[in-house]
Amino acid sequence: VQSWGRSERPRSAAQRSSGFRVDLSRSSDTLGLEQFKITGGNLVSSVKELQVNDILKKIKGEEIDRGTASGRFPPSVHFFSAKELIDESAVFNVIRKMPKGAALHLHDYALLSVEWLVKNGTYLPHCYVCFTAEQGVRFHFFSKGPGERLPECSEWVLLETYRKQLHNVTEFDNSLLQNFTLVTENPEKAYPTQAVIWKKFEEIFMVAASLISYAPVFKAYFYQALQEFYDDNVQYIELRSLLIPVYELDGTLHDKEWSIVSYREVARRFRRDNPDFMGAKVIFSPHRKWNVSKVRTEMYAAMELYEKYPETLAGFDLVGREDAGHPLWYFKDVLLIPAEKKVKMPFFFHAGETDWEGMSTDENILDALILNTSRIGHGYGIIKHPIAKNISRELDVPLEICPISNQVLLLLTDLRNHPAAVLMAESHPLVISSDDPAIFGARGLSYDFYEAFMGIGGSKADLMTLKQFALNSIK
Repeated sequence: VQSWGRSERPRSAAQRSSGFRVDLSRSSDTLGLEQFKITGGNLVSSVKELQVNDILKKIKGEEIDRGTASGRFPPSVHFFSAKELIDESAVFNVIRKMPKGAALHLHDYALLSVEWLVKNGTYLPHCYVCFTAEQGVRFHFFSKGPGERLPECSEWVLLETYRKQLHNVTEFDNSLLQNFTLVTENPEKAYPTQAVIWKKFEEIFMVAASLISYAPVFKAYFYQALQEFYDDNVQYIELRSLLIPVYELDGTLHDKEWSIVSYREVARRFRRDNPDFMGAKVIFSPHRKWNVSKVRTEMYAAMELYEKYPETLAGFDLVGREDAGHPLWYFKDVLLIPAEKKVKMPFFFHAGETDWEGMSTDENILDALILNTSRIGHGYGIIKHPIAKNISRELDVPLEICPISNQVLLLLTDLRNHPAAVLMAESHPLVISSDDPAIFGARGLSYDFYEAFMGIGGSKADLMTLKQFALNSIK
C-alpha cells in the first residue's frame, strides 16, 4: 500500500485554505479497513490461496489494463459484444474451473443453451410448427396430423416434411434459434426501451414453453440443463417455475404435481449419475399480472405441494416484469394465507428490479421484507431504501444479484456502475446468479461470476471475493 504513494497525495484546496491537516501517512490503515469490509475481505487465506491470489490478481490487472487501453473492458460493454472477449479471458478460465456452489435465481424455460432445443427438441417425430404474423413461431406435437389452428398463427406444418422441402436446412435452423434468444448484433437498435425488450423477452418464454411443455422434451431438457450447470462447476440449483401444464403425444395434460414429481425424478437420476451434485429445487412462481383470485388458487396449490414434496418445492414467488405487474402489496391478503393457516411457506420474492424510485415497484423490497422473504430476487433498487438495506443485513436476507440480466434488460449499461458495487463494498449478504442464461446467450453461472468479479467488485475483488460468493450461495 505504501508503494502506491498515497501518503504523498496533495491536500485539497479546502484543507490548505482552512489550515486543516490530515495525517495521510495513515491512509494505509483506512485502505486496509476498506479491504476488510468488502465481500470476502475478512476470510482467512491459506498459503496456497495466497499464492493463487497473487496469480489471479496479476492476470486480472493485465485484463483491466488491456480493457482500459482498448476501451473495450468487458463489464463496460454490452454482454452480446463482451461475450467473445470474456471467452478469451484468462480470468474467466479460472472462474469456469472453480466450484461455484449454488445458482439460486433461475427460470425454468431459460436454463439450457438454445442450440440443444433446436437440434434435439424440434427434430423429434410429430413436431409441428406454425408462424405468427410478427415472424415468430409456436411448436406442438400431434400424433395424428395437425390440430386446431392457433388464433395468432398460420396452419400447422410438420417440421420433418418442411425441412425436406428446404435448400438450406442450416439457415432455417439458425432462424429458429433467433426465436429463443435476445442475442443480436445491434441490441441498442433492436431494443431501444425496456418496454420493447420485455415484450420480446416474454415472447421467447411463450416460444420455449410451446416446445418444452411436451413431456419427453420437458424431462430431457431439465436433465441436460442440470448437465450444463454441472459442467460449469455448479453444485446445486433452484429454479422459478409457473408449473404450466405438460402434455403427452395423445393430448393428455399433466398437472402441477406431475411436474414437481418429474423435477424430483430427473434430479435424483442426475445425482445417481453425478454423485457430487447436490440437487435441485423448484420455487412455484405464478405471474404477477394475474388477479388476486387466480393467485389465491395458486397459493393453496403451493401449500399442498409444499406439504407433500418439501424436498423438491422450495417455496413461492411471483414472476414477470415488476413495472408492468401488480406490486406485492396488491396480493398481501393472499400472501398472508400461509401464516394465518399456520402452514410453512418460504417466500423468495422478486423485488426492486427497476430504475424507478418511490413507485410501488421499488417499494416491493420493503414489502418483501415485511412478508418475511427468505431472499430478495434482484433487489436492484435497495440502495435507495436505507431502512430496507439495514433490515436485509440485520436479518441476513441476501439479494440474488444477476448482473447480465440487469444489463441486457436495460437497467444499466456499464456494470461497473451496478448498485451491488455498494453492497459488495460493505459485504452485504448477496449471491450471484444468472437468471435466464439461455436467453442472454450465456450458459451456467461463470459469465455472471466474471461480470461481478471484474466489473461490480472492481479491482479490489480477489480470490476471497469469489470464495465468499460460493460460500454465500451454500449458506
